[in-house]
Amino acid sequence: MPTRSILSATFAIVLRSAVAVAVATPVLTAAPTVASAQGSVPIVRDAEIEALVRDYARPILGAAGLSKSNIDIILVNDRRFNAFVAGRRIFINTGALLMAETPNEIIGVLAHEAGHIAGGHQERLREQLERAQTMAIVAGLLGLGAVVAGAASNSGEVAQAGAGIAAGGGEFARRGLLGYQRTEEITADRSAITYLNATHQSAKGMLKTFGRFQSALSLSGTKIDPYQISHPVPRERIANLETLAQASPYFNTQDSPTLQERHDLMRAKIAVFTQGAEGASRLFRKQRGGLAATYAEAISAYQYGNPRTAVAKADALIKERPKNPYFQELRADSLMKANRPAEAAQAYERAMKLDPVKSSMLQVGYGQALLATGKPELVRKAVDVLQQGLERDKQNVSGYQYLAQAYGRLGDEASAELALAEGHYYSGNYQDAKIFAARSQMKFKRGSPGWVRAQDIINYRTGKKKK
Repeated sequence: MPTRSILSATFAIVLRSAVAVAVATPVLTAAPTVASAQGSVPIVRDAEIEALVRDYARPILGAAGLSKSNIDIILVNDRRFNAFVAGRRIFINTGALLMAETPNEIIGVLAHEAGHIAGGHQERLREQLERAQTMAIVAGLLGLGAVVAGAASNSGEVAQAGAGIAAGGGEFARRGLLGYQRTEEITADRSAITYLNATHQSAKGMLKTFGRFQSALSLSGTKIDPYQISHPVPRERIANLETLAQASPYFNTQDSPTLQERHDLMRAKIAVFTQGAEGASRLFRKQRGGLAATYAEAISAYQYGNPRTAVAKADALIKERPKNPYFQELRADSLMKANRPAEAAQAYERAMKLDPVKSSMLQVGYGQALLATGKPELVRKAVDVLQQGLERDKQNVSGYQYLAQAYGRLGDEASAELALAEGHYYSGNYQDAKIFAARSQMKFKRGSPGWVRAQDIINYRTGKKKK
C-alpha cells in the first residue's frame, strides 16, 4: 500500500472509538455540522436528550478526573451504535441512544470514551501516526533505492524486491498502528470498569453492548482478521472484561426507575423523529399505554398529524407529569405549529422555569414565539431573550436567524446583518460570515462594539479558535 494511502486510512480511524456496527436509525431534528478529521459530522440539538446524556456523564467524568475539563457531549445524527472522542468532545450517535435499552448501556459507553480522554490516548495516537508516517516514508525510500538500483543494473529481480520492501514497510507500519489502537481500546475498557465501580454502577451494560456487537457479526457471517482492525473483536472484549465486571459488588445494581423513565422518553423521541410513528410503535409494542408510548404518540401528532391533537396529548402528559419541562416544550412546539404564538410563549416560559439546567434551546424557543406574535413590545423582548440564550450557547445557529429577524422588524439593519454573520460564523460558513460582517460594519459607528465584533469575524482565519 503506498504511503499516502496508509496515512489516509490511519487518519480515518483516529476519531473512532466504541465499535461501530451498522444497525438501524436515520435523523432527529435539523442541526448544523461539526468539523472533524473525517469531514463534517451531522449533529442533533435537543434540550431533553442533551440534559439526560449530561446527567449520565457527570459522575463518570468526576471519577475520571475530568469534571473541570470542559468536556462537551455532542449528539451525532447517525443510525449506528457508535461513539468517539475528538479533543475534549465526546460524540455519541442517536443510533446508540435508540438501541440501548437501559441507561447503564450508554453510561458504559461514556465511561469508555472518558477513559480515552483521561488516558491521553489521542495525543499518543498522534505520536504513533507520526511514527507510522516516518516508517512508511523510510520503507518507500528504501524500496525506491532498490528499484533504481535494479533499473541501473538491468536486474528485474532487484527492482521487484524494492517494490516489495516499499509495500512491506507500509504494511508493517499500518499493522503496528492498529495494534497500538487495540491496546488503547483495552485500556479504555478497563478504565471504564474503574469509573463504574467508583460511581457504584454496573458494568453489565458494557457486556450487553459487546454482546450485541458479537451477535451482529455472527448474523452477518463476516470473517474478520483481528490484526486488520483498530478494535479488539467483541468476543475478546467480553472475555477481557467479564471477570472484572462480575467481581464488582455493583454488578447487579440497576438504574433507578426515574432514570429509566427518562431514558425511555428519550428513545421515544428519537424513534419518532428517525423512524416515524411505526418505529416508535414497534419499540414500545410491549409497553402500550405507558408514559413513553404516550409521549411517542404526542410527538407523532406534532410531527405528522393535527397540531390541535398534539396540544391535547401534550396536556394529558403534563397532567401526569406537571413538573416535566419537556412536556411543556412539546406543548409550546405544537402551539407554534397551530399558529398560536402567544400561548406558545407562555408554555416555553413555563418550560424554562421547570428546566433545572436552564437550556438555552428552550430560551431560544421562547424568543422565537415572542417574535412570532409580531407585537413590537414582544419583539423587543425577544431580542433580549435571544441574546441571553446565545450568550450561553453560541453554537445555537437557529437562534441567530431569529435574532436577525427580530432586529430586522425593529429596523436595526446593522445588528440584523451582524446576527446573520454570527450564525454563518458558528456554522462554519466563514465566507458568508465575512460578507454579512462587512455589510453590518458599514452601518455601525466605527469603534462601537458591533463594529469591533464585525471586524473580528472579517479578520478570522481558519485554524484559529473561535471566540
